[in-house]
Amino acid sequence: MSTKLLEGERALITGCAGGIGRGIAKALKAEGAIVLGSDITAPPAEDGIDFLKADLGQRDGWKGLLDAAVKKLGTISLFVHAASPRRLEADTPLSVSEETWDAMTDINLRTGFFLGREVGRHMRDNKVKGRMILVTSQHRETPRNLPHYSASKAGMTMVMKELARVLAPSGIRVNAIAPGAIPGGGFVAGNLGALIEQIPLGRAGTPDDIAQVAVAILSERFGRYVVGTTIEVDGGIGLMSWIPSKA
Repeated sequence: MSTKLLEGERALITGCAGGIGRGIAKALKAEGAIVLGSDITAPPAEDGIDFLKADLGQRDGWKGLLDAAVKKLGTISLFVHAASPRRLEADTPLSVSEETWDAMTDINLRTGFFLGREVGRHMRDNKVKGRMILVTSQHRETPRNLPHYSASKAGMTMVMKELARVLAPSGIRVNAIAPGAIPGGGFVAGNLGALIEQIPLGRAGTPDDIAQVAVAILSERFGRYVVGTTIEVDGGIGLMSWIPSKA
């Protein structure tokens, strides 16, 4: 009998070329899942992970990805939406453009909802007791000086709850992970040292820190009664939100 937590599961992960998405893909693969990743510039298959190229900023980008994923995987039992555009510190509330706003909300919020909904329908119609995770942020609740990012992550939190409520009766569990400071991918710290000073654990996070929590939530051994919940994985920085940022 296999001791792997996700043996035989079939996973689709967006934003998988690097950062948190890539970390989750590796962790799911290590626990026995068949993993299909996607990104706007998909790297070649490696580590036993296949990739699809998908531009989720395009209006129908998520539809093409879902069709290709079902064709490749057969069925999808695990879904993680980790895709998010790179954010720039210059895109403040007084300067962010409509184009930048649309690019962020299209991938995070619109794709998060429509792709998540249709993956949920796929799971329900195929009688798959599936699991989903939307990767949000600690800034779904606290300002980041990047309104398009914070607003989209706040919206994703409600999308998660709406999907969780309607899919749970079919045995499909939907949750979210809210990472703290995880350098790499879309996050570039202006002053990482000053930021780390605010983290009670005394270090920035890694994609694997997020990935191990994702494995637990997606597994039926540890996560079977977890529905509609956001798990904070931030080294305790959320406890320090009342302290003015030095970053």
